[in-house]
Amino acid sequence: VKPGFQNAALVPALIGVCGGLGAGIAYTMVRVLGTHGVKGPVIVFYFSFFSCLSVVPWMLFHFTPMSMKQLVTLPMTGRQLVTLMMAGLFAAGGQFTITAAYTYAPAGKISIFDYSQIIFATMLGFILFGEIPDKYSFTGYVLIILASLGTFLYNMRVAKAGK
Repeated sequence: VKPGFQNAALVPALIGVCGGLGAGIAYTMVRVLGTHGVKGPVIVFYFSFFSCLSVVPWMLFHFTPMSMKQLVTLPMTGRQLVTLMMAGLFAAGGQFTITAAYTYAPAGKISIFDYSQIIFATMLGFILFGEIPDKYSFTGYVLIILASLGTFLYNMRVAKAGK
């Protein structure tokens, strides 16, 4: 997020920050539910159910019906169908594994690995879309990674001292 009133993408960036905050709260709740005996598949089911419910208002208010002619002339190609199915399978697999990780281990030990998504997002943005990060992006990457590494090392030191 590069704040400033001249930045037209400020609102979407703030929505992204709120999404990150929501993810942090969700992972904390996964840990709490896991320590109270709720099974991972149940957590994933309700997470997915809530996600589906949360998009219903947008589907209702922004629905655009297609004519039969459009449906016939715009079928999915085999490659698109396979890509869609693989995206769903990998997303489900990722959700099950991250739920299991946050259920069985403290967030302080796991969250450091979650920040690797910054590196992968940057690489995919460059490879797929030709996005070249600027100096502010790299500064943000370094600050986030250093802060997460510092928090991880601090938590490990506190855990070791507590034993």
